Amino acid sequence: MKQAQSIPLGKPRTFTEESNLMVANQFVFSKWRDALGGNIKAIICGSAPLQEKYATIFTNAGVPVLEGYGLTECSPVVSVVPLRKQDFRAGCVGKLLQSVQAKIADDGEILIKGPNVMLGYYKNEEETKKSFDEDGWLLTGDIGEFTADGFLKITDRKKELFKTSGGKYVAPSPIENKLKESFFVENVALIGDGEKFVSALVLPNFEELQDWSNKKGISYLENAELIQNQLVKQLYQDIINDFNVNFGKVEQVKHMELLADEWSVENGLLTATMKLRRKLIKEKYSTLINSIYKKL
Repeated sequence: MKQAQSIPLGKPRTFTEESNLMVANQFVFSKWRDALGGNIKAIICGSAPLQEKYATIFTNAGVPVLEGYGLTECSPVVSVVPLRKQDFRAGCVGKLLQSVQAKIADDGEILIKGPNVMLGYYKNEEETKKSFDEDGWLLTGDIGEFTADGFLKITDRKKELFKTSGGKYVAPSPIENKLKESFFVENVALIGDGEKFVSALVLPNFEELQDWSNKKGISYLENAELIQNQLVKQLYQDIINDFNVNFGKVEQVKHMELLADEWSVENGLLTATMKLRRKLIKEKYSTLINSIYKKL
């Protein structure tokens, strides 16, 4: 299963990759498709970031995941991954619709023009003016980029960016999503607004961690005790170190804290679309966050 997650989309497969997928298809993926009715053509995904591992494994399982992007103000679609194998990508929201124009502003914000863009908010000229730049481009509030082959990637919300004490902006979502590619990480929140470096609050995937700990002969009573074990801490530090190479110096996680808590919609730390409620998370862990930067 993990091998199927690592086989990239939109590229020719090696003999080994094809063989692994054939075996997985026979024993696992065929059952997935049957559970979905046996006649599914594709799943369209939007509204929130999708981890690349899920888009990859489901598409490789014969359930193509077509990520898309849009806003209500754009009626609402801007881009979508086409239903063509050579155009499947994980971590992208596809290519622009034929009639849509988009460009990336100097600060990384995605700007949109096209016949699908609204004329304005009904009887609200003030908000309408705030939504467009002087050249008539719609300000989406999303930060993104284009790949070399023309696929749009959403990297964060503009309001999610935070600035370190050195004046450098950090977009937390791409880093968090990368870290969550590890089977040992359930969720993560980056912190560091106004601080010298970036830190991470990490919720372990305790099912995976418990299996790993049992194999290592680590004894514990509660999850809170497990995350205090030095071997466990080193496991997560190694995960952080491995992923840090994907990011610039300012974006790299310099400190990590493991938490035995739960973040959910019910306790108010996640939205209905499973996004982090950053303000509430910072409030809940304010004492811990202050201690991180005070001692370091």
